Amino acid sequence: MARDTQFIGQSGAFLDAVERASRAAPMRRPVLVVGERGTGKELIAERLHRLSARWDEPLIVLNCAAMPETLIEAELFGHEAGAFTGATRARAGRFEEAHRGTLFLDELGTLSMGAQERLLRAVEYGEVCRIGSSRPIRVDVRIVAATNEDLPRMAAEGRFRADLLDRLSFEVITLPPLRAREGDVPVLADHFGRRMASELEWGAWPGFTPAAMAAMEAYGWPGNLRELRNVVERAVYRWGAPARPIAEVVFDPFESPWKPVQSMRAAAPDPVRDMAASVRDLADGGAAMPAPGDVDAVTDLRAAVEAHERAILQAALERNRFNQRATAKALSLSYDQLRHALRKHGLNDQGQG
Repeated sequence: MARDTQFIGQSGAFLDAVERASRAAPMRRPVLVVGERGTGKELIAERLHRLSARWDEPLIVLNCAAMPETLIEAELFGHEAGAFTGATRARAGRFEEAHRGTLFLDELGTLSMGAQERLLRAVEYGEVCRIGSSRPIRVDVRIVAATNEDLPRMAAEGRFRADLLDRLSFEVITLPPLRAREGDVPVLADHFGRRMASELEWGAWPGFTPAAMAAMEAYGWPGNLRELRNVVERAVYRWGAPARPIAEVVFDPFESPWKPVQSMRAAAPDPVRDMAASVRDLADGGAAMPAPGDVDAVTDLRAAVEAHERAILQAALERNRFNQRATAKALSLSYDQLRHALRKHGLNDQGQG
């Protein structure tokens, strides 16, 4: 995503978030950025860094969810040679790399309790110890953290340290989802469209028809800015007629670019897919699980059950417009149970609370 994209908009909710980031930027205190996927949390972190006195020092980024739990502490705090299997030489962690600069911790809610404890010490005392060492290393780091989790609720349930949450939330900036940014979809769609037209070397930007724009404004955009950009760029690319405004005929946010691949797969026999094909009826409120497909063809029971579970989750998310709290209620699960199931199946970035 272009680095200026997050700062295009005119809605009050959007302007308030940008203003809060601008006011907090000169402070040395930690900032917590909260928002759904695709709302621009990393871009806000960049703004906080660039408008601070640390602008010419490093901005180090770590996606906590992308690191295995067994390695996250070594990644954050570094390690000495021989500290664990495979640690053949000493290595500085992200805190040391961010010395005098800013450390952006994305997906903060995925940190283990052990990593949270070490992070709290680093924030409290301004020092870290590499794994395998007891020698403290002084660091001057401004922390910006981001999450799409309900951290206060996690703290109340004992799954996130309340004292760490207090320390990291000197300022909390909530990024509105695109569906809450009234009037911003046309502005952003025009920006993305013009940029794609320029890339295609069109002589002029024809714009969108009123119907196409109305379709974009009516859609809920569970993927927010990232999804809008992808849909608009694909529509411009497929239109291929610079002299005419882009009509809604090529605009379908529900049409996956992988549809041809999925169609080819659908044509081939697949017992696991056949077992899961009727699960959508259950997720849509069916009274009982329909009989599975060709059970004799199933050779991996675990995989078949996993396929059923994932299909139920995906169908329920779509039915509830990717609202996870509504999905949890529809499936008679607690919110936390649903979040665990979504992470298990790699669906955790589809919507939020």
